[in-house]
Amino acid sequence: MTYKTGEKPGVGTYTCTNCGQHVYLNDSTDTLPPCPKCSNTEFTK
Repeated sequence: MTYKTGEKPGVGTYTCTNCGQHVYLNDSTDTLPPCPKCSNTEFTK
């Protein structure tokens, strides 16, 4: 499943579909940010 910047997909590790950078969300209310490395807006879990 693909998640986009601005969504609140829940706690976990998300991987950028463009560069593979990992983003960690540690709270169910955290919003998925743009990729800190390449600014991509799509992630997989």
